[in-house]
Parts: sequence; structure tokens; C-alpha cells
Amino acid sequence: MRYSLFTFAMAFALSAAPALAQEFKAGDIVVEKPWARATPKGAEVGSGYLTIQNKGAAPDRLTGGSADFATVEIHQMSSENGVSQMRQLKDGLNIQANGSVAFSPGGYHLMFTHLTHPLTKGENVKATLNFEHAGAIEVEFSVMGIGASGTGATGGAMKGMKM
Repeated sequence: MRYSLFTFAMAFALSAAPALAQEFKAGDIVVEKPWARATPKGAEVGSGYLTIQNKGAAPDRLTGGSADFATVEIHQMSSENGVSQMRQLKDGLNIQANGSVAFSPGGYHLMFTHLTHPLTKGENVKATLNFEHAGAIEVEFSVMGIGASGTGATGGAMKGMKM
């Protein structure tokens, strides 16, 4: 009986796996595993993360985005002499041909500014990302915990950040 219960549990887990792998496409661009950090009540900014793949033979550019819950900006974190700095990429971000760019805490990320409501763990929020060639892609972000550093992990403070 244990063996069959274990087999059933594994089969169920494996069948659910594709549903967890969120993917959004337009043209040669594929956006994978978008997630956002929850925000405390009263926060005016939040952040979103994902991976963008360009499966085409020509480069493309993420030029910006929009959402009904916030303004969407493209940002980059960098560290110099032990001090983290964040800057907005007003000209967008190139996605090389047959390449990919990962948006993660401490690197490239989407900054959600002027939040109309807090981002709550467990909810999903939608935003549209705009690409120079692929056009608009509607993306759904899974909201993780406030200190999340990836798909369900926690941790990562922005210590020493200069804005």
C-alpha cells in the first residue's frame, strides 16, 4: 500500500509541474517564471523578477511596461566599493539574439512604483511588458513573501543601497 501511495503522490507532483512553469510569449520573446515580492501596507514601490529569452536571430529590446496597480520601470542594481546602487534603464534593456536575461534580486528587476495597493503574498498581479520588435506581452506575476529571493525562497536585504 505504501508503494502505491508513494507512486500516486509522485505522479501527481509531476503532473502539476508544468502548471507551475509560467511562460508568456510573443514573437521570438519568451518570458518565464515571473514573480514579485509582497509589500508592506503603505509601501509605494515593489519589485518584479523573471527571465526573458530571445529565441530569434535578431536582438530585441524591453522598452518598458504598464500595469493597473503601478507604474512599471526597468532597473538595474550594481555594487561598487561595497555600496549597492540602483538606476533606472530609461532606454530599455537589450535582449541579444538567441540569448536570455535573468531579472533577480540584486540585478536587473522591474520596479513597480506608485502602487495603488499592497502586493499580497499568494495573489497574482498582471502587467504588460513592451518589446521593440515582439510587441506587448501580458505577464502574470505570482506574489511571494516580502523577503523572497526566488521561487519561494526567503532572504536578501538591500543593505547599503544608494538611491
